[in-house]
Amino acid sequence: MAGFGACEIGAEIVAAARSGQRSAQEAIYREYSAAVFTLALRITGHREAAEEVLQDTFMQVLGKLHTFRGEAPLGAWIRRIAANRALALLRSGWRRYALPLERAAEPRAEPAPADDSGLEQALAQLSPTARAVVLLHDVEGYTHEEIGRMMGKTKSFSKSQLSRAHRRLRELLESHTGDMTCMQALNNC
Repeated sequence: MAGFGACEIGAEIVAAARSGQRSAQEAIYREYSAAVFTLALRITGHREAAEEVLQDTFMQVLGKLHTFRGEAPLGAWIRRIAANRALALLRSGWRRYALPLERAAEPRAEPAPADDSGLEQALAQLSPTARAVVLLHDVEGYTHEEIGRMMGKTKSFSKSQLSRAHRRLRELLESHTGDMTCMQALNNC
């Protein structure tokens, strides 16, 4: 799975992309698109939604690249934009009309790519909000204050969502897999 930490883009490519050089913009897209898509898929739980987030994220990244100050790595800036786009999509109610009628009654979460672990299956069973909080806090490393701000909620909201989500994940993992590695990871949260 591609993550933001594995991506590297030099300052010269960022400068060239800022000046409108298409090949540099394409290099940024190629380097970060898999990480953006993976994050979006995990937060939204739907391929179609993740593809929309991917497109929206890079429209914003390339349109606002001139505002990137370079105080943090480019990947951190792109990650924040992607997370915000995914959360905005969840808030927008897109799920009401995004699925064909024959699929509307089916469970909506899809497993994350290339990972059939019990933890991924359990995460897919959480509500989109709970899954987003778990992924943003435990995987992406955002603080409760940052998550609350991103979701238009409070720090307490993030903490309570995470606590409930961890409790639910423990229940799902205990009853479904008995996977001690996953359980130990959750107990450390």
